[in-house]
Amino acid sequence: MNQTKIIAHRGSKGTHPENTLEAVKEAVRVRSDGIEIDVHLSLDKELIVIQNLTLAELKQFDAGSWYSPEYNNCRIPTLQEIFYFLEKVEYKGLVNIELKTDKFSYPGIEEKVVAFVAEKKWPFTVEYSSFNSQTLIQLKILDDTCKIALLFKKSGENSAFLNQDTPVNMWHPKLSWFKSISPFQVPELPVRVWTINKSEDLQFCFRKQVAGVITDYPQRALEIRNKWQNKGE
Repeated sequence: MNQTKIIAHRGSKGTHPENTLEAVKEAVRVRSDGIEIDVHLSLDKELIVIQNLTLAELKQFDAGSWYSPEYNNCRIPTLQEIFYFLEKVEYKGLVNIELKTDKFSYPGIEEKVVAFVAEKKWPFTVEYSSFNSQTLIQLKILDDTCKIALLFKKSGENSAFLNQDTPVNMWHPKLSWFKSISPFQVPELPVRVWTINKSEDLQFCFRKQVAGVITDYPQRALEIRNKWQNKGE
């Protein structure tokens, strides 16, 4: 039986301030199979997780006390800071970069991300996802070896090809779409479902042996998976 991968959504969003280094550290600590992070551009074109400010302005912000007073020293990280941390701890899993170009116009973000990822050989695997098909097409133009996942919510959006030259490697659908397909219908591509937090939904996905679940609570998901898909770990 293929074991479903547990992808920590925005780090460990359910237990730590999302998209912070602290959340990523927790995802590593609990041994998540993968980590999903969101990437925006700051006004001065730095790869960051919040938009419309310069990097220096963003670094003044407290990114954690809204979640809990114990995180009042959290700061918004750059993509570089997250990658360098994961390199330092020799993380071997998947890093899924979601480009938020479906909500904001970030001219050149694809070039900056691909150039940064290409700077060195990372110990982890890098894949990209977006709701914006044009962003995924651009990523493949820049690096035809990169793996892309199409994010979508409902039927009709589950494209296997973005155009005649751009096949999709993975689908990242909303759970409601996955539940809506016929029990006898086999998805064309491997599926990682989002955002799966309830125990019964996790169990459903594990029974269906989906390729992965994207969850705010990776530790809980790993515990449930190891009961449903125990491989002697």
